[in-house]
Amino acid sequence: MLDHLTFEAPKVKTIAGAKGDWELVIGMEIHAQVASKAKLFSGASTTFGAEPNSNVAFVDAAMPGMLPVINEFCVEQAVRTGLGLNAQINLYSAFDRKNYFYPDLPQGYQISQLYHPIVGEGEVIVDMGPGVARRVRIERIHLEQDAGKLIHDMDPNMSFVDLNRTGVALMEIVSRPDIRGPEEAAAYVLKLRQILRYLGTCDGNMQNGSLRADVNVSVCKPGDYERYQETQDFGHLGTRCEIKNMNSTRFIQQAIDHEARRQIAILEDGGSVDQETRLYDPDKGETRSMRSKEEAHDYRYFPCPDLLPLEIEQAWVDDINASLPELPDAKKARFVKDFGLSEYDADVLTADAANAAYFEQVAEGGDGKLAANWVINELFGRLKKDDADITDSPVSAEQLGKIVALIKKGDISGKIAKDLFEIVYTEGGDPEAIVQERGMKQVTDTGAIEAAVDEVIAGNPAQVEKAKQNPKLAGWFVGQVMKATGGKANPKAVDELVKSKLGL
Repeated sequence: MLDHLTFEAPKVKTIAGAKGDWELVIGMEIHAQVASKAKLFSGASTTFGAEPNSNVAFVDAAMPGMLPVINEFCVEQAVRTGLGLNAQINLYSAFDRKNYFYPDLPQGYQISQLYHPIVGEGEVIVDMGPGVARRVRIERIHLEQDAGKLIHDMDPNMSFVDLNRTGVALMEIVSRPDIRGPEEAAAYVLKLRQILRYLGTCDGNMQNGSLRADVNVSVCKPGDYERYQETQDFGHLGTRCEIKNMNSTRFIQQAIDHEARRQIAILEDGGSVDQETRLYDPDKGETRSMRSKEEAHDYRYFPCPDLLPLEIEQAWVDDINASLPELPDAKKARFVKDFGLSEYDADVLTADAANAAYFEQVAEGGDGKLAANWVINELFGRLKKDDADITDSPVSAEQLGKIVALIKKGDISGKIAKDLFEIVYTEGGDPEAIVQERGMKQVTDTGAIEAAVDEVIAGNPAQVEKAKQNPKLAGWFVGQVMKATGGKANPKAVDELVKSKLGL
């Protein structure tokens, strides 16, 4: 499946402005909201945008005597995600209490999985250019409940608490420190988001907070990362700082770049980097301290007494695995092989599962390259202009498939096809019927085309002499014939007849 890819070593850029050479080391913790209608331990709705505190069950509000009950579908979604990332599925996992106080955490603790996560080691293949990739290892995926939300801008003297998000199921996807630069970090997030959306386990909406990233950044001297790889001693990687709650790949890149420069400046001035949690301020383009970095013991983790260990059967895991869809890398490789597409075109078409499905329906039984050209350049271009996506397309895959088929059969030219596409896009209708009703069919009658060519040549003797001196001017005659026939003449036939008549 991945035979067409070259896995390259990371190219680490020298940090501009630094006195010496430094390398970046990045690990990420992605919090992906599980695509589920109910929360992890209650039946409360997960609908986004509901009235504040309207999606709250007694257990979410930590009312006395309320006990959590595991949502089996959320467990299935976590297993599905692990399988999609080629990860180890742990048949035994357990929940723990992570104890801390925050106003939007009614229980005073978060139910998470520290010691026995449901998913073990996996990987994400990150595309870094046509045919080139990097492998980022996944350390673990664990299930946990989300906290609520504090709102600070509704009143100058107080903050408000919205518990709608409290108890929503999250998958925390923890990477190894394998990422070596801002661009690679952004590409990793986008690739992971793409896989989750293909799997249907998270909608990946970063704007709504469905996908958030905590970014761990440290710097080290050249050669230290290789020593870490040999010894697995994190001491070689430098002191890391965590940048919390990033929900934009652009901001992730900016935050990493600033944080790397900040740490290097401290080290080159003879100081030491404090391990801490920081926030990124996009308005100022800088990170600022939020709190000292906590370790596991600071949270006083202990097994959750309200939940039994989670034991699942291999047969259930196998059933989930059998239901997995074709994932992006496999689909991209198939598009290149079966349709003869370029790496770039296949990448564009497989970026979203809905786009890929649309293209396949357009290309069904026809010309894959021609279909890709029309989907990418004409349809996607028009949808982008109208700020719409494939689900809003007024041109169905069946309609566009008929337009492509008409071009392939020679019934319409490329120019006529663009006019036809515009009619279908704005007015709708069956492309084949429109061509017949509006007389848009391409003229393929050699006699009719020859008559038009003869007429243009006869009416332009001076231009004929110039064309005989400079054969490139034959294109002028082709254009005049196409104009005279209303663009309906077959361009290839016109070109051949013009050259024959002019003796070129």
